[in-house]
Amino acid sequence: MNLSNVKLVVSDMDGTLLNSEGKVSNLFFDLFEQLKKQDIIFCAASGRQYNSIVHKLAPIKDEIFVIAENGGIAKKGDKVLVLNSLAAEKIKTLIPVLRTIKDAHIVLCGKNCAFIESNNNEFITLFQEYYSSYKIVDDLMAIADSEEYLKIAIYHFTSSEDFIYPKVKSFENEMLVKISGKNWLDISDKKANKGTALREVQKLLNITKEQTLVFGDYHNDIEMLKEATFSFAMKNAHKDIIEIANYTTESNDNFGVEKIISLLIKSKVK
Repeated sequence: MNLSNVKLVVSDMDGTLLNSEGKVSNLFFDLFEQLKKQDIIFCAASGRQYNSIVHKLAPIKDEIFVIAENGGIAKKGDKVLVLNSLAAEKIKTLIPVLRTIKDAHIVLCGKNCAFIESNNNEFITLFQEYYSSYKIVDDLMAIADSEEYLKIAIYHFTSSEDFIYPKVKSFENEMLVKISGKNWLDISDKKANKGTALREVQKLLNITKEQTLVFGDYHNDIEMLKEATFSFAMKNAHKDIIEIANYTTESNDNFGVEKIISLLIKSKVK
């Protein structure tokens, strides 16, 4: 594995760059400074809200590219590079179906703010980890036309794959349905995935697939893993991701991302 030509490093957040406590290591921030010295660009790519991602990466937020909401939006600083919204009529079709799923909690994700209608305190506390800017409303259907929305995220305390996906897989022909974590499932426009957004970033930077290194752990990372020759699945990744990725690394709690970035930096030293 020769990493010496890599110019772009892209990492998922939850289960990948973030450890089980939801934190970015100090080691990563040290390594980022070394990446900069080598003119290697870093991009965070997550199903999280943009505000939540930059909160986690606050010291470097203006120096990195950010793909948020599973490719619904991509930004560099204040500049929006990609925006893929979900049509209001599709939102209005989905919400009544999602309301029938027992113990499911719906998040309507806007560009700057997320909206929920749940009053479940356990969910609200957990949800705040992923969505730092939000409002609780009486009826999501009533605001479906009020602005552009990037996706609908649905949370289930037991399993998104077992309890949400079977109820929504019939929408796969017209929308992108992604199991994005053990408890989360996202529904967005067909064009809105991390791979599509990454291609736009690569095009902007004139960086090829062969010059790109990507880390991921779940189904919402599949498209972007395919956009990199150096695609890494975390040791803790879903089995499907381990099969798709070209390489594996240690778990998110054992510095899997940092270990490969260290190898990358060493490969650049003449």
